[in-house]
Amino acid sequence: MYVWDLGGQERLRTSWATYYRGTNAVIAVIDSSDRARISIMKDELFRLLGHEDLQHSVILVFANKQDIKDAMTPAEITDALSLHSIKDHDWHIQACSALSGEGLYDGLGWIAGRVTGKA
Repeated sequence: MYVWDLGGQERLRTSWATYYRGTNAVIAVIDSSDRARISIMKDELFRLLGHEDLQHSVILVFANKQDIKDAMTPAEITDALSLHSIKDHDWHIQACSALSGEGLYDGLGWIAGRVTGKA
């Protein structure tokens, strides 16, 4: 398994496509407490999904920082990102906390169950 951590800063986004070829899964990590930037993530996610090299990739959305008071729920994030409108990719949203590790193995297990054996 190869994993790339592609930073979210705007100036880095133009280089993301360099890493798309051969990608079986995309993991988007959402800061569930950052309501102000969720629309930016939606735009970037749909831009990713439109790329030819990602047409067969599955999408995992980690709803991180669920341990923070007033964090958006996975259902709120699903609506904000319009995930139900994604019809040509398998997708899953997983509540998690990177601090405690809760939910991380569940999300990665979901990916493993869908990409095992893909070249």
